[in-house]
Parts: sequence; structure tokens; C-alpha cells
Amino acid sequence: MTENVVVATQLTRRFGDFTAVDHINFEVKAGEIVGYLGPNGCGKTTTIRMLLGLLEPTEGSASVLGFDAFKQTEEVRARCGYMSQKFALYDDLTVLENLVFYGGVYGIKDKKRILETLALVGLSGRERELTKGLSAGWRQRLALAIALVHQPKLLFLDEPTSGVDPVARREFWELIYQLAAGGVTIFITTHYMDEAEYCHRVGLMKDGRLLAFDQPSALKQTVIHGEAWDVAAASLTVMVEKINQIAGVIQTSLLGDLVHVIIDPKVMTREQLQVKLSQLGLGEVSLSAGEITLEDVFMSLTR
Repeated sequence: MTENVVVATQLTRRFGDFTAVDHINFEVKAGEIVGYLGPNGCGKTTTIRMLLGLLEPTEGSASVLGFDAFKQTEEVRARCGYMSQKFALYDDLTVLENLVFYGGVYGIKDKKRILETLALVGLSGRERELTKGLSAGWRQRLALAIALVHQPKLLFLDEPTSGVDPVARREFWELIYQLAAGGVTIFITTHYMDEAEYCHRVGLMKDGRLLAFDQPSALKQTVIHGEAWDVAAASLTVMVEKINQIAGVIQTSLLGDLVHVIIDPKVMTREQLQVKLSQLGLGEVSLSAGEITLEDVFMSLTR
């Protein structure tokens, strides 16, 4: 049986009358990439801070790598890496100087280890560049190097791809897969639903509650009981409003220049949907098969 490296039990955190995290339960297995998804302010960062022992829970408990997250905080932090949303880099230091400084915090003085970490994240050749001159994507890699320099078994990444371009996002996920292949367990928060597709399992958060926690494919099968179709039309916003009034339509959303529609196949067939669309009086419309997405899952759970 695969070892659980994180176990959260009824984990809760209140700030006065506000409940940031509300009695959540989940486990993370060794070697997994777990995505923790939800909008800003839903409790993702608060969850990580509790798991790292940076914030005491109001109720509940958590173990991380076999240690009590709240009574054995030093043991937990020594074995975990943490890349926060607003990672702190010293702009007037070079890439190498930043990593040497932070490595020293963990007692890492081996120059070979420092250079190997830079190579791991693709920063070889940029050692002497001032940090303030780096693009957002390269700063992101340096922050990851800092979280990895002490070779943690468990890595917490808090919205690491926020604010970077699509190419940098894709390259960063390639790094994550490389780390996971090397045996690092990864817990990553994001509000990008498409990134969850890269994860072994995902947790969906809203208003402090953990709505679901499972494999992306399993969530699509168990939460959404319908078929997806994509509609192309001239007036999308009017189309969404009118489609929502059709019996048998479960939910709709905009997907680029298409209207993404989920229908109940017990109530309506594709042919019947096509007829209904043509009767809306919005000109020519075309219908093509779509795919159930995690955004569909999230919308269904929060509807």
C-alpha cells in the first residue's frame, strides 16, 4: 500500500467569525501530484500554512511525513519545500547569491548541491545575472530552486504559475513532472482549472469547504451526468441566456468563441438539441461534440 505523506482530519481555521477552512478531510500519497483548486480566497493558502505548522488550526489535526504538523513543526519544515504566492527574492543579488543565501538557511553550504539545483530548474548559465533583471518565468524557476535546495520529500507550491505566460506555465509543469518522477510528492494550489488535468488527484475548494477530492477522470464521471456539446453562433451572450431556458439543458458556459452546453441525455438527444437551437431565431448555429471539463465539475458542485 502506498504511504500517506499528508493526512488532514477535520482541519478547520477560523478568523473571528470568518471560517477560512471548514472541517476538511483528505490524504496525499507518496509520489502524487495533488492539485488543490478554487477561486482566490477559498482557503487554499490557509490549508498549506496549517500543514506547514505556520498557522494553528481552530479544530482538527494533520500529519505531514509522519509528524504532527502542529507539535513537530521543525521536523515538518526541515523535510518540506514551500514556494509561496509572493516568493521573496533579493533583486540586488545574483541568481547564485540568492540560492546560496537561502541554502544557508537550511544549512546547505555545498557548492555542488547549489549548482545541481540551478541545473535542475534550468538556470545553469544564469548564475551571475541580477535577479531584478529576470522575467517572471525565470524568477519563478529561481523561487522553485530555493524551495528545492534542501532536497525535500514533499513540495508545497502555492499558485506558482500565477502571472506568468502560457509558455512559462507549460515549462513549469514539465519541471513538476520531472520532480515527481524523481520521487518528490507535490501539493500544488491553483485557480487555473486546466492545470488540474495534469494532476493525479485534485481537491476542489469553495468558501473554505472541500467539495470533492479524486482523480480528474473520476470527478467528471461521478459529478457530471450528462453529455457535452459545443455551439457556435453569432451572438454568444444571447445564445447562453436562451439555451439555459431549454428543458434538458443542465448547464452552460462560454468556452472561447463557443457556448459549452451540458445536456441530460435522458431528456434530450443531440438531434433534439439541434432543433431547439435552430428555433431560437439567432441565425445559423452549428453543433459539435464537446468534452466534460473540470470547470463543468466545479460549476455543478457549486451551482
